[in-house]
Amino acid sequence: MRIKLTRILLFICGALLVAIGQVNAQTDTLRIMSFNILHGATVKNDFNLDTLAGVIRSYNPHLVALQEVDFKTNRAKAYDLPTELGYRTQMASLFGRAMYYDGGEYGEGILSQYSFLETENYALPHLPNSEPRAALIAKVKTAQGNIIQFVATHLDHQKDAADRVMQAKALVEKLKGSPYPTVLAGDLNAETKDQSIKLLLKEFTKPNIPEANLPTWPSDNPRISIDHILYNLPSKWKVTDYQVLCENYASDHCIVMATLVFTP
Repeated sequence: MRIKLTRILLFICGALLVAIGQVNAQTDTLRIMSFNILHGATVKNDFNLDTLAGVIRSYNPHLVALQEVDFKTNRAKAYDLPTELGYRTQMASLFGRAMYYDGGEYGEGILSQYSFLETENYALPHLPNSEPRAALIAKVKTAQGNIIQFVATHLDHQKDAADRVMQAKALVEKLKGSPYPTVLAGDLNAETKDQSIKLLLKEFTKPNIPEANLPTWPSDNPRISIDHILYNLPSKWKVTDYQVLCENYASDHCIVMATLVFTP
């Protein structure tokens, strides 16, 4: 009982802090991107970070969720990919390890036009013989004074959905009831009809427009929609644009872009 009361009090305190922090905040328009960068390799396997950065810059996003991100691996020529892309795009960069790999690390990344207030790399559950996955969580304060929580993730890719279902449940448990306006973006390796997405939609909303269901993989002939942008507090968000952008040299996934208007 005491633990439950403490959690309630902490939630109330958090909500009050958000309200106080955003009392003078104004409506924000945010361009959100989800981009599986194929560890920098491109579909031609010629490792071209300038191309990746050029693609990102051309759409001028405020927040980017990156998947298949290498940190100083041999295959990525010992580059720190988030830092390199951050430098080339003039955005703040963040990396979250999912696992050690090929002499370095492999996981998720975030690029942001805003500095980070708070960050967390949240390990997701997986079966013993499966590839580890993670969710990278960052809070930023926009120029309009809104504190936005941005979650970049990459769920399991196997045909068996067991890991994805566990990971979706873990994300809902981690993020449910958050007082912060939250956007979750990434390669979720599942379609809207699949159980893992249905679990996420208990806490998050997917834009109810045809563009949000366009296929995103593979980029040269997309057939399935597995890359998504979701958000909580649906009454406070308005989707003004949603695009699936198939740059079929930069990656084997299409890029997903959404323009979201947040009203505090």
